[in-house]
Amino acid sequence: MNRRELLLGASAAGAFSALGAFPTRAQVSSARARIVIAGAGAAGLSLASRLSRQMEHASITIIDAKHEHHFQPGYTLVGAGLWQPTDVTFRNADFIPPGIEWIEEGVADFDPDANRVATTSGRSVNYDFLFVATGLMLDYRGIQGMDESLIGKDGIASIYAGPEAAAASFREIETFIDRGGVGLFGRPPTEMKCAGAPLKITFITDDRARRRGRRENVELIYNAHAGAVFAVPPVNDKVKEMFAARDVAVNYNHVLTAIDPDAKKATYRTEGGDVTLDYDFIHVVPPMRAPDAVRNSPLPWQDGALAADGWIEVDKATLRHPRFANVFAVGDVAGVPRGKTAASVKWQVPVVVDNLVAETAGRDPTATYNGYTSCPMVTAYGKAMLIEFDYDGTLIPSFPFIDPLEERWISWVIEEKGLKGAYRAMLRGRA
Repeated sequence: MNRRELLLGASAAGAFSALGAFPTRAQVSSARARIVIAGAGAAGLSLASRLSRQMEHASITIIDAKHEHHFQPGYTLVGAGLWQPTDVTFRNADFIPPGIEWIEEGVADFDPDANRVATTSGRSVNYDFLFVATGLMLDYRGIQGMDESLIGKDGIASIYAGPEAAAASFREIETFIDRGGVGLFGRPPTEMKCAGAPLKITFITDDRARRRGRRENVELIYNAHAGAVFAVPPVNDKVKEMFAARDVAVNYNHVLTAIDPDAKKATYRTEGGDVTLDYDFIHVVPPMRAPDAVRNSPLPWQDGALAADGWIEVDKATLRHPRFANVFAVGDVAGVPRGKTAASVKWQVPVVVDNLVAETAGRDPTATYNGYTSCPMVTAYGKAMLIEFDYDGTLIPSFPFIDPLEERWISWVIEEKGLKGAYRAMLRGRA
């Protein structure tokens, strides 16, 4: 690494942290609206921070039972053995602005016809405007034989289940490399958060084995759920090329439906029928769906590709519900074609807040979301591709000096050094 690379990397990380900083003259509204935010994840906390600044006379309530907040983009780095669970664990209380009521319960029921939600204790909370930011549900039991308790045991890994699961997954990767054998990777057919993460963990395992001089002892197979490994064509082509160069085999149209932990066998649904593969290591990515309270409410799509798993029906440009005009969905639970990443939240939140501020101040709402998603695709220790794209799958790089399809140390620095600072700023409504 030379001095120029170091300076460029530091500049890129700093620029990423500052990108989209909260404007000093943001539009405001004096409306005394009752606003309820369901969920205190990345979307919910970001909403609370911005709304408290731009609508200081509103009554804002956030509902969530969780006290710990997890920086989920960092799970991959925990799974790579570079970070510890404590590096991605914060306190929700540290990011809830003064003056906001926090009901420390979950939402049990949404009643948009009556403009109210019910909490798990039976408390009824009325609203003028509702922001649903509940996140999603990891449905491990949607895979026969799978359970979260299996993660970190007998070759089963999954970085998605939380910081401790990500750390346990790294230990399983190390054991697999020590012993050798067959490693299986893939993703579910449902919509999912950070669709690049299953690819990242595959690349990490490959590079880790090479660095330890054990690559010839492991066979790596990526089981793609569809006819591509990534939904954006140029990224798909690049990853396929890299997998071929690194001797990672790919099976297409393989959907994991069951595992037998004792026999170490995984069953996949394919176009030609069920196929069972032996494994010594498997990274399981569960199906992902909207939480039950959302799925059982009137809010989800009633038909179409996004209906089956309960994603909330919204206009993809405004994230506003077409049948309940005072309801918005932000973050993972929103039923949009793309956008289940923290980077998506960063761009979604200002759109919905600015539009509500404009509307309640008597102005026309004009802000729109273009589906922006960012995926720093880790391809090795110290290398990544900074992939950014919109609803149409068009690559939209933020930095002209970074080729999105080139493995760069600078992109790695953004992932390892820049994202957490940018994330904290986002939670405080300043990015």
